[in-house]
Amino acid sequence: DPGSVDEDEPPATPLVHLANGVFVDDGTPTGDAFLGTLARQYGAGVYPVNFRNAATEKILDQWVSANTGGRIETAPVEYDPEATLSLLNTVYFAAAWASPFDAESTAPGSFTLPGGNREDVDLMYGEMPVRYARGDDWQGVDVPYGEGFSMRLILADDPGASPVRTEPELLEIRDGMDSAKDIRAGLVLPKWDGEYTQDLLVPLAALGLEETLSLSPDFDAIQKGVFVSGAAQSANITVAEKGTVAAAVTQLSLMETSLPAPPELTLEFTRPFLYQIIHDDTGLPVFLGTVLDPR
Repeated sequence: DPGSVDEDEPPATPLVHLANGVFVDDGTPTGDAFLGTLARQYGAGVYPVNFRNAATEKILDQWVSANTGGRIETAPVEYDPEATLSLLNTVYFAAAWASPFDAESTAPGSFTLPGGNREDVDLMYGEMPVRYARGDDWQGVDVPYGEGFSMRLILADDPGASPVRTEPELLEIRDGMDSAKDIRAGLVLPKWDGEYTQDLLVPLAALGLEETLSLSPDFDAIQKGVFVSGAAQSANITVAEKGTVAAAVTQLSLMETSLPAPPELTLEFTRPFLYQIIHDDTGLPVFLGTVLDPR
């Protein structure tokens, strides 16, 4: 239950809560096979609602809040009473570091922002076992949580380089980290709270989904004569001495057409860097982002 987690004391055993919900207009016929597949393959609950009733907006928001531990309070797509279906997916993650940073060591320090300006931020200091690897133009560590998850931190060799990576570069980093070695490292890492909301219609179209996102797609197996009226994602993350708490929600809406030993090295993440939360057994990233300004 995400609501039971104390964000100041993340659980020693990582908590990952996934939820899928399909909110369907109770006056619009919806394909049974579609709903059955979502329930069978993704555990999605089906919730009949009346989108023309303004109270439905609060129902969606309450579902999002309940499944993100209250970290995200509203559904990311702007509510539209003309909607006929809304598909929501949430991810909630909370975990303590295997070796916490000492809160008494946290102190203001300089962080270089994009463009070269420096600002004082709260920097955490610690020495801990990590997995370390170096690539052609980067070095990185996997910092373990209590069990089965790690935070991957990637720092470019070029201080002026963007932390944003292309898909081939991310694959190269993944391959490099697969052969990482266990060392004891000193880390300097900013505390940060990050949040981000994005309309997904444009980036999804750029990925090749123009027909899916057109005004006349073939969604008849779901609902007759509908199109994707909205797609958006909200995410946030808190990283501090005890651990990490993060949440994300993705929404897609349809509408009817009509409208001890000394460290072997020290890494200072005091300039823009990439981070991922990795499921160790599969190598899949649960969260991925960049820290450009931790304030």
